[in-house]
Amino acid sequence: MLGPSGVSAASSAGCVAKRQVFTTYAPATALGAKLARHEPIRILAIGSSSTEGIGATSPDRAYPAQLEDELSEDWKGNVSVVNAGKGGETGVQTVERLEAALETQHFDLVIWQVGTNDAIKGVSEDDFRAILERGIAAVRTAGASLILLDQQYFPTIKDPSRYEQFVHVVSALGRERQIPVFSRYALMQDWNSQSAEELRSMLSSDGFHMSDKGYDCLADQVAEAIQTLVEVPSHARQDTATQIAKAH
Repeated sequence: MLGPSGVSAASSAGCVAKRQVFTTYAPATALGAKLARHEPIRILAIGSSSTEGIGATSPDRAYPAQLEDELSEDWKGNVSVVNAGKGGETGVQTVERLEAALETQHFDLVIWQVGTNDAIKGVSEDDFRAILERGIAAVRTAGASLILLDQQYFPTIKDPSRYEQFVHVVSALGRERQIPVFSRYALMQDWNSQSAEELRSMLSSDGFHMSDKGYDCLADQVAEAIQTLVEVPSHARQDTATQIAKAH
């Protein structure tokens, strides 16, 4: 088993973070093997408004659409990222849709953006943790890899102490269950620490949802995180090399 590893910077100008924003514990070997065989990859991006893309100027500026573009370019292959974001949902509503999607469709990777609405709408920590456990179990039963995408940071959090407890629930459960966690909270706090203007440029006019620039930076960082998660098994690399040699 690998020890925790982190991604701390994106390549796009203005997106650089100085803090660790991604923690993983083991490679997604099944996903890596499919990449080695040049098979189509299907990713489910599910969550609330930050996945749907509220605040973006058009649907193709939401982070899942931009993530699909980045991974397609990086992997030189057939990658589809399904945007299953629905604004305003708490975790229990999203997990019901997640379970239904996994029963009827196959996905190689699920990116579950979760927790902001639970923290601000009064859901209890125990209930929130149970929801996360339920979703993790559903993804594991389906045989897909999973990344938890935690809560956003925004300047007008009314109860920072309570809010950060919910952020901690995501990271703690990720550690306990060995599930990769991408921390938007750390990423956006880092933007704010660089300058208040930097964070404002990443947010839409409501000061809560991301702007086109924010979604672009998020997609860039998530794509980079996924690259660290994928490790192509040596036997798969050898099989692919043999197939290429025979083709020539």
